[in-house]
Amino acid sequence: MKTRRQFLMQSGMTAAVWLTHGRVLAQAAGESVAQNVGAGQVPPGTNASSPQSNPAVQPNPDLPQQLRTAAADEKIRTTKLTDTIFLLQGVGGNVVCQIGPDGKLLIDSGISTGTHHLVDALAKLDEHKLKLLINTHWHFDHTDGNAEMHSEGAFIIAQDNTRIRLSKPQYMAVYDVHFPSVSDAALPQETFSETETLWVNNDQVDLVHTPDAHTDSDIFVRFDRGNVIHTGDLWFNGMYPLIDTGSGGTINGMIRGVDQVLALADERTKIVPGHGPLGDKGALQRYREMLVTVADRVEKLKASGKTVEEAVAAAPTADLDAVWAKGNLKAGTFVALVYESL
Repeated sequence: MKTRRQFLMQSGMTAAVWLTHGRVLAQAAGESVAQNVGAGQVPPGTNASSPQSNPAVQPNPDLPQQLRTAAADEKIRTTKLTDTIFLLQGVGGNVVCQIGPDGKLLIDSGISTGTHHLVDALAKLDEHKLKLLINTHWHFDHTDGNAEMHSEGAFIIAQDNTRIRLSKPQYMAVYDVHFPSVSDAALPQETFSETETLWVNNDQVDLVHTPDAHTDSDIFVRFDRGNVIHTGDLWFNGMYPLIDTGSGGTINGMIRGVDQVLALADERTKIVPGHGPLGDKGALQRYREMLVTVADRVEKLKASGKTVEEAVAAAPTADLDAVWAKGNLKAGTFVALVYESL
């Protein structure tokens, strides 16, 4: 088993991340991006036991319908981050909107049944039309509103693997949920592999892929002039994060992605997580320390020969749970996902 230190060194975590000629460039060495994992396939190291016996599964096959039911009556909470950038929070993942004469730029589309609430909230920001939608990754709670937002005029941009996964049926083992392929209207019209830079509403908007993190399709989005970063689901603020191992997610990739964000942030940067409240560099640093602590502990258990069941039973997060076990993911599920992804 490759140690976390070897992985992170070979994956370029220690290399500097910098801006050159308006482009985000990440120096990488050694480790190649993991191959896409198809729907229903079991990635290397994954426990292939049934959902009922696998500690990395907390079954909830009705999750999509539960979210759609909740979103139908959601109330969007709008927070002003700058004069042109706003955070909108509802049932799905956190949404960010940039306004201005070029039209509205939206990051993630939420749940389809709540789209009319989101459209109403956007209309209150300024009079310009929606022009661009960026997906931070493929997951349902960030892309289910794509088709509706496309019909509102949005051109959709995402990382290559987001379009690949949305275009085919997917299975999320952690919740035992099957997702069908989406309609053509919901698919990104433009994709990129590693980085993309847009100039919208007098700001440089950098889109950066973070491989093998929450999924294999994650990006974070940085507004250079606005000094705002949307991390997507690299960051679950105040809670244990989901690592979707069936979509190529890994704990090491999560840590590496968070380090990329931290390298670009300063003490004034407003950092929007995929889930949870608005944060800053200090809060993201504390989250990073939790990820490293859990990864180190679980790695030691795995290296000593403990099975995933034994690792969960050892309760390596017991002293952390009071602070971090506040989300939808159970502590034992998080431990098992970390174990599987190492």
